[in-house]
Amino acid sequence: MSNGHTIILNSDYHRRLAHSLIEKAPHGAILNVKAAKRTNDQNALLWSLLSQISRAKPDGRQHAPEIWKCVFMAAAGFPCSFIPTLDGASVVPVGFKSSRLTKVEFSDLIECIFAFAAEKGIPLHDEIDRAA
Repeated sequence: MSNGHTIILNSDYHRRLAHSLIEKAPHGAILNVKAAKRTNDQNALLWSLLSQISRAKPDGRQHAPEIWKCVFMAAAGFPCSFIPTLDGASVVPVGFKSSRLTKVEFSDLIECIFAFAAEKGIPLHDEIDRAA
C-alpha cells in the first residue's frame, strides 16, 4: 500500500493528477493542501543577513546569528521564546522554527530584517554572504 503522494501544484497537469488521485482516494483518506515552504535560497539569504547584523553589533548588542533569528522572528510576529539552560548560566531559543515558514512568511521575516537594518543604518547586501 502506498504511503501517499506529494504533488506540487505548478502546472495544469499536476492539478489534473491531484484531482484524479482525490477521485480514486478511499473513504476516510486525508488530504493536506498547504503553501510551499521557504526555499533554500531564502534560507541562505536569511543566514547571510543575520550574520551581517551580528557583525554590525547594533546598539552594542552582541548576539550570535541564531539569537538574532529568534529576535527577528518575534519582531515579525512569529512565536519564539528563550528558556534557561540546565545549569542556568545562559538561555536557549525555543519556539516556532523558520524551516516551517511558508515562502510568504519567510519573505516577511526577511523584510523585517531589512527594515531593522535601515532604521539602524546598517548596510546590508542581499547576496548570499559566503564568509558568514
